Amino acid sequence: MKSAQRELPSQASQWALLALVVLVGLNLRPFLTGPGPMLATIRADTGLGYGGIALLTLLPMLLMGVGAFLSPGIHAIVGTRRGMLAALAVLMLGSLLRLVVQGGLSLILTAALCGVGVAFVQAVFPGIIKARFPTKMSSVTGLYSAMIMGGGALGAQLTPLLSGPSGEWRTALAWLALPAAIALLAAHRTLADTKASAPDRSLTVTLLRRPRTWLLMVGFGLVNGGYSSMVAWLAPFYQAQGWGVAESGSLVAAMAIAQAVSALTIPMLAARSRDRRPWLWATLVLQGIGFSGLAFYPSVAPILWTVICGAGLGGCFALSLVTALDHLPRPEQAGALAALMQGGGFLIAALAPLATAMLHDWSGSFATGWTMHLACVAITIALYVRLDPARYVQAMEMSGPLGGNNTREAASNC
Repeated sequence: MKSAQRELPSQASQWALLALVVLVGLNLRPFLTGPGPMLATIRADTGLGYGGIALLTLLPMLLMGVGAFLSPGIHAIVGTRRGMLAALAVLMLGSLLRLVVQGGLSLILTAALCGVGVAFVQAVFPGIIKARFPTKMSSVTGLYSAMIMGGGALGAQLTPLLSGPSGEWRTALAWLALPAAIALLAAHRTLADTKASAPDRSLTVTLLRRPRTWLLMVGFGLVNGGYSSMVAWLAPFYQAQGWGVAESGSLVAAMAIAQAVSALTIPMLAARSRDRRPWLWATLVLQGIGFSGLAFYPSVAPILWTVICGAGLGGCFALSLVTALDHLPRPEQAGALAALMQGGGFLIAALAPLATAMLHDWSGSFATGWTMHLACVAITIALYVRLDPARYVQAMEMSGPLGGNNTREAASNC
């Protein structure tokens, strides 16, 4: 990992790397948000029920989680450039194949293909940011997170427009291969062709022995479960109340735009303080307000609840990455912790759309799902009480690769 992070500046300036972060980040969510506004048509054409529709989000999220554990080993074998090019090519292919899907199963398989590509990218980038922008890590992580959320807005807003009056959803979803192709070209011109060092398996084992790693996983998973449910079910929730495809798509886009703005600005504000908890709690309170409005007063101010919830989700996503990277001083250590947090977190988050679908089948309403996420927010608020930066050294201190001088170095860098 360490050598991979050092290879990038030898081939491109930091401005070129920042541009690549933007282009790549924009491609990590459109394949998830694009189908949402057109689910009614997709269900009619493919015969998928709510459980099958949930798989369009659940399966990629599962693969993102598993990929976070497997990607460091793949990274060591193929290197940053080859790995990134292959991942972006797989993502592009997954979107392009949606042009010819015949039924629900083939559509789900394209979602899985996209998830495989995204998994590698998400596992590699946080460590690179930590290494290449050590003094601006919070800001660049915020930019990366904002682009991820902005890409979600792009998918939700574009696909209803691209589907046209006929509602041709296959063509609309296939067009999302174009921005992936642009990112692929940029990566081809920017990234160097050198190998990454093999992942330190003892480091992973050591991190997994720390309760703090599991706390970060659970918190990240509960928050991103709210995001995955919003992506899957926000548009159908309001379409059931009489909204049109374009209107509900605009609602999902508004959520994603609020996420992007929050993901960019809140880490910059939080960078002035060693203690990220007040900002994390603020983002969780915003989520609580948004989910409460969706659950109990959905018709009062839909755009307000959606934007508030989106701002909370986006800010919390970015700050969760920053907080994980804060815990350890060396990029390979911090990157490994962030990868584990994302791996376990996305495995948890993957279950949320299915749980929401099951609650819908039981109650006849998506409101029960929003109430479930309100409870998840309360749990996460309690978990994050423990994220005191003065205790990072104690939380991560151990013998082996993280022991000795490393923990003292961590104390000076918190």
